[in-house]
Amino acid sequence: MTATLSLLAAASGAQRLDPLHLFLDADLLVQTVMGALLLASLWVWTLIFSFAWRLRKLRKACNAYEADFWQARDLDAFQNEHSALDLPSAKVVSAALGEWRRSLAAGKTVDREGARSRLAQTMELVVAEEAEELGNRLTFLATVGSVAPFVGLFGTVWGIMSSFFQIGQEQNSSLAVVAPGIAEALAATAVGLFAAIPAVIAYNRYSAAVNLFEARLQRFADRFHASLSRELDGR
Repeated sequence: MTATLSLLAAASGAQRLDPLHLFLDADLLVQTVMGALLLASLWVWTLIFSFAWRLRKLRKACNAYEADFWQARDLDAFQNEHSALDLPSAKVVSAALGEWRRSLAAGKTVDREGARSRLAQTMELVVAEEAEELGNRLTFLATVGSVAPFVGLFGTVWGIMSSFFQIGQEQNSSLAVVAPGIAEALAATAVGLFAAIPAVIAYNRYSAAVNLFEARLQRFADRFHASLSRELDGR
């Protein structure tokens, strides 16, 4: 009995929650699963930091553009100067001004209500496209958040099956034989959760941020639409 306890203590001491040791001793398929999940986790963190930087930069640039826009006296000249900017606010203005010119083309009878409707639809379309383009970057986060735990569970199930197969081969069900294989298998689930948890948190947080940005852009479009509508009333 004492010898058995000593053997178990030595075995547990040699493998005391050493992630690298668990990975190296795991079955090849379990290693593949954990490696894929670790790569997914690395890409998740890359997306988290890059998206935060992009969103912050986009907000700052749009704030500066819109502040200058409302102070501009000649919108066409202002837009020509800022036509190279790849900003959602600038795209909304460009689309609206393009529709404005087409609606008020020389020789055409001005249909005020029709022009207002077309302007609103044009700007809403641009707002939706910009929000969709920004939100598409979050698709990978949603995928990892929903799939990674099941991929890790697959590795765990396979590892446990391998452990039971080893028990049958050696005809020895002692804890010293079973425990290492089960620990290595459970590590796959742990890695899956390690990849999924930050992905889910980031996806929820950034989805809300995208919705707020879309609402902010829509308010800018509505304000510009009201300005153009007043201009139509004077024609």
